[in-house]
Amino acid sequence: MSERTIKVESKVGLHARPAALFVQTAAQAPIDVTVAKPGKEPVNAKSILAVLALDARHGEEITLRADGDGADELLAKLAAVVAEAEPKGA
Repeated sequence: MSERTIKVESKVGLHARPAALFVQTAAQAPIDVTVAKPGKEPVNAKSILAVLALDARHGEEITLRADGDGADELLAKLAAVVAEAEPKGA
């Protein structure tokens, strides 16, 4: 299992467009991937409702976990989406 902790840089947090991009990126991989805030239960990173309910805000840290072939590459892609200050096309 691969794990990565990152800081949410988007000013709106992991909501709206950043959340949609995050979920779309996670859904492209055929492996299990979760996202969690410190001290909270992990949620399915491929579910837009679960990601929005996580309520990850600007400046907070989240932990991404993936298990399977290509886990490290997927986490790198997801980290890039979350680390962007503003999503492309915003």
